[in-house]
Amino acid sequence: MANKLILGDCHTHLDHYPAAEIPEILERAREAEVGFAVCAGTTLKSTRDCIQMSEQYDMLYAGVGIHPMHADKIVDEETYEELKSLAESTPKVVCISEVGLDFLPESPDHEIQYQVFREHIRLARSLKLPVIFHSRESHPQVFQTLREEKAEEVGGVMHYFQGDEATAREAIDCGMFISLARPLLRLPELQEVAKIIPLDNIVLETDAAPQPFKKYRHNWTEPHHVLTVAQQLADLKGITLEEVAQVTTGNLTRLLGLEHLAESK
Repeated sequence: MANKLILGDCHTHLDHYPAAEIPEILERAREAEVGFAVCAGTTLKSTRDCIQMSEQYDMLYAGVGIHPMHADKIVDEETYEELKSLAESTPKVVCISEVGLDFLPESPDHEIQYQVFREHIRLARSLKLPVIFHSRESHPQVFQTLREEKAEEVGGVMHYFQGDEATAREAIDCGMFISLARPLLRLPELQEVAKIIPLDNIVLETDAAPQPFKKYRHNWTEPHHVLTVAQQLADLKGITLEEVAQVTTGNLTRLLGLEHLAESK
């Protein structure tokens, strides 16, 4: 990346923001040296919205997927074909996301979640797209499913990682990156994991979405916060921000087939 600092945000939900706010959100991201961000679908409608946004804004890319908390019915042939059609509709689709398993008490039926997750991995393999996945109270089951469905063939990311070292290493063993976000700023246990895991296995994200529970709008997470995550990671590892940017952005652009974005501009 020569002397140009370029950061990437591998996971956002910018489609949840009012459309009128997107230009200023992206301008704040650019000012923080964020060169691109991925907007992850959570339902079929959300996926369509993410794709539309990605085609409207050069720095945005899209993920196609049904979030496990919305996986309340199986992916039948019609739904699979719709997902496939969306994923093939534009080169701005760069991953299958957001998918996975969520075993909170209020989550949908686990067997339906398994079926939906498996179908998304199969779609990813058929289209040669990486999988950016969600795992909550379900790490062993997620890793087993990734292995059974040969997800390592396309690779992917364990998004919003907050696990321990053993969990990180199992994700890596499954052919996945771990993605660090703002919890890195406040969780000592996660900071210790970040010190240990090689930079070659890490990407960055924000999981940006509206946060009305926060008193002040300027505290809502946005893609520009990738810069603070990157700086924290650099401080923890005792290396430069430039090195963190170069390696994590390189990891992400290779995974998503966006290598040209990591070149000097």
